[in-house]
Amino acid sequence: MIEKLNEYNGRRVGYLRCSRPDQCLDRQINALRPHCDELHPESGSAVARKRPIFEWIINSLREGDVLVVLDVDRAFRSPIDALLTEEKLSKRGVFLHIVNAAIDTSTAEGEFIFTILTAQARLERRHISRRTKEGLAATRQRGTRLGRPPKLTVDQLSAARHQIEGKLATIGAIAAEFKVDPWTLTRSLRRWMDAEAH
Repeated sequence: MIEKLNEYNGRRVGYLRCSRPDQCLDRQINALRPHCDELHPESGSAVARKRPIFEWIINSLREGDVLVVLDVDRAFRSPIDALLTEEKLSKRGVFLHIVNAAIDTSTAEGEFIFTILTAQARLERRHISRRTKEGLAATRQRGTRLGRPPKLTVDQLSAARHQIEGKLATIGAIAAEFKVDPWTLTRSLRRWMDAEAH
């Protein structure tokens, strides 16, 4: 659905999103109408792998156009995602306007504010990365195993190795017995045997 609003030298393209089809978009429509030439609504999560309307808008924007959204989370997965998208658009001469953040990169003031937010987001990303690495290191020092629990126990792997080496059963038959995929069994055996060798 496209709602034409007014004429503009470069298009001001509004993107609206709600999580579910039954949710009302009136608030976003009313807020974006004064800033846009056309509105494109979409239903679905911002983190969905496929957002056909959003992707179509991004690909259709041309030099001088402005992508307009109400809030960062209406269009982007995170502030970092917004920054990366803005960087990609700016190389094509396309601007970004986040209404509730008073950011419009087509103006010098908006570009300045966006630059500050870029620096803050990058700093935050580095802090998060550092804290994550420190947390993982502390967890390993306590002897806690990271990641998902193994699908096969050491006893099962030992039994599987005995059967395979003795040609008592095939990998497929053993995997079926343990209710795992043959590739899972093969990979688990390789990792276990490598650990045993060290």
